[in-house]
Amino acid sequence: MMNTTLLQHSRHDIQANACNLPPRAGLGLKTEHFKTVLEQQPDIGFFEVHAENYMVAGGPFHHYLGLIRERYPLSLHGVGLSIGGEGPLDPAHLNRLASLIERYQPHAFSEHLAWSSHGPVFLNDLLPLAYDGPTLRRVCEHIDQLQNHLGRSMLLENPATYLQFQRSTLDETDFIHEVIQRSGCGLLLDVNNLYVSCINHQRDPLAYLRALPLHAVGEIHLAGFAEDQDSLGDRLLIDDHGAPVDAAVWALYQQVLEHIGPMATLIERDNHLPAFATLQAEASQAEALLLSAQVRP
Repeated sequence: MMNTTLLQHSRHDIQANACNLPPRAGLGLKTEHFKTVLEQQPDIGFFEVHAENYMVAGGPFHHYLGLIRERYPLSLHGVGLSIGGEGPLDPAHLNRLASLIERYQPHAFSEHLAWSSHGPVFLNDLLPLAYDGPTLRRVCEHIDQLQNHLGRSMLLENPATYLQFQRSTLDETDFIHEVIQRSGCGLLLDVNNLYVSCINHQRDPLAYLRALPLHAVGEIHLAGFAEDQDSLGDRLLIDDHGAPVDAAVWALYQQVLEHIGPMATLIERDNHLPAFATLQAEASQAEALLLSAQVRP
């Protein structure tokens, strides 16, 4: 069922309102860097945190995040809602998420096109979907429920995948198009996920990029990957967020900016965390490309 509140506005307005982050480079905020950010007040466009790390009433995480939120725009990124799961969304999780959004009034909220729970079992991973009619209806119903519950629009992140389902009847880009068209959510374009999936499934990254609903992009993610080989000896990329952004991902990011112009861009690093200055240097690299996109005729 389509969200009756969202129907009062055009889909273009809905997607535009899903993210109010500035068109600058941001960083994922890690607890190791709380004091550095507060003491140095670096010139960073925004910070992003994983919502599930803050689903408690109080404590030091909230103390520091509250202080940082006073100085910087904030994006909340969910990792555990299981939007693609076969079961219903967890009402307790929805309520905790709504309370968190009410508390911090983030400039954007995003979640993943994935599933991570089955019945009472929660799997600590973002698992892929079969792209068919029943899955499409289920994902749209879950997004509709989420947006109604939160009273705001969300951004949906394209996945990094390592397998494909034979039962799929839609290409991944067509599936994403349909979800955005039917639900009115926006798109979080993870360029690293795009590159990882295309290499793993032997697709053309540029063709995949051009097939996405780029008009709906509200935020961009950049990250690093690990590299291995599959059982056939083919190249296998793992979206581990444990390395600098790869040169191929930077090149693809430039292609994105040529298509859509400057857009809020996050540097993600969740593993092998370096010094804050190293992450800030990567953010500065993205910032330079954003500025270049602004002045390009």
